[in-house]
Amino acid sequence: MVLNPVKREKKSLYDQKLCGLLDEYLQILIVAADNVGSTQMQNIRKGLRGDSIVLMGKNTMMKRSIRIHADKTNNNAIRSLIPLLVGNVGLIFTKGDLKEVREEIAKYKVGAPARVGLIAPIDVVVPPGNTGLDPSQTSFFQVLNIPTKINKGTVEIITAVELIKKGEKVGSSEAALLSKLGIRPFSYGLIVLSVYDNGSVFSPEVLDLTEDDLIEKFANGLSTVASFSLAISYPTLAAAPHMFVNAYKNALSVAVASDYSFPQAEKVKDYLKDPSKFAVAATAAAAAPTSSAANKENVEQSEEPKDVEEESDEDLVAGLFD
Repeated sequence: MVLNPVKREKKSLYDQKLCGLLDEYLQILIVAADNVGSTQMQNIRKGLRGDSIVLMGKNTMMKRSIRIHADKTNNNAIRSLIPLLVGNVGLIFTKGDLKEVREEIAKYKVGAPARVGLIAPIDVVVPPGNTGLDPSQTSFFQVLNIPTKINKGTVEIITAVELIKKGEKVGSSEAALLSKLGIRPFSYGLIVLSVYDNGSVFSPEVLDLTEDDLIEKFANGLSTVASFSLAISYPTLAAAPHMFVNAYKNALSVAVASDYSFPQAEKVKDYLKDPSKFAVAATAAAAAPTSSAANKENVEQSEEPKDVEEESDEDLVAGLFD
């Protein structure tokens, strides 16, 4: 099949543009663009202008350009983008903070009505309250089993009703009712599906992790490694402190149960021979803060009379000149 010269030139220019962006940018967001209009897309491009570039195109063309770039540069890591190019998707090349770029993209979501045949991305709940519709419109509510009553000449919904569940198709009755109520339940915009960062591909949920989350996950992993190492008696950096403590406990148990001893066990053996030493140590520890508090009170009390005397002298001197 011979390509039209114009189409061939367009493909060549697209290849050059995409390959140039792959050379320049190390961070890429793969985004879904379902139900995103041209005006909305233009606003997104303006909002990201400066450190990010949005590139759309046919999946076949994007895959072709990525393969060409990978062959030219021997950068096989970039091929991990190819399986992600499924459906109506685009690429956002950025040099900014990935989390901030995703938050900027989310600002451009717009409300949309529930059209017949659309797959609901969220649950749609009709809230209770006055609808402002006249009683002749009750047939819509009856078809959908929505409890209503007539209040001051208008239809009022008694209780909240889940009209459409996530993943279901929007029917004609649901769409008509939501339109009459002025409810635009859905919002559409670019949705980040995956993140490519210098050869690594990961889920966008990773961007929500804080430093505390990372520390917690690291601590959990360290605890798992230590537990596993202790269970199989295999020394690792994570398990070594526990192994030394356990070994000390075992040696201490032998020393306590026999005449064998070593310097670190002498104090424990002394306490076991004379339990009164525990009471002496506890009494001394409790007396220390008590004595310090008493000394503080004595110091404060010793200072108070000086203040009183100074005040009384001043009063006396002032009285002489009345």
